[in-house]
Amino acid sequence: MPFDAQITFLPVADLAVSRSFYEDLLGLEVVTDQGSCLIFAAGPGAYLGVCERDAVSPSEGVIITLVDDDVDHWSHRLEEAGVQIVSGPDHSDTYGIYHLFFHDPDGHLLEIQRFDDPKWASGS
Repeated sequence: MPFDAQITFLPVADLAVSRSFYEDLLGLEVVTDQGSCLIFAAGPGAYLGVCERDAVSPSEGVIITLVDDDVDHWSHRLEEAGVQIVSGPDHSDTYGIYHLFFHDPDGHLLEIQRFDDPKWASGS
């Protein structure tokens, strides 16, 4: 039986900077403000939390992936905001996706991707 929801928490150095990045740039809505932690709605049943901490180090190999059909739009929007694109947008035959990678202000690796398979149940 699946769970009711899923939350991924990330440590951040400056909650205000992270709030601006995730809320203003990526358009995620804050659904819970716990003082030193914010929880954003990323999609139906999917949430991203950021918690202000003294020591922040991104985890090697962890990728936060957001699914959207218009990867090129996101590439342009991120670049216009001064966010450096790590790679892409490009197509991966291996995974059947079109995607790009970038970092948030604390160095966490994020990906925006579109699935080639029209049967993908992205909730949109």
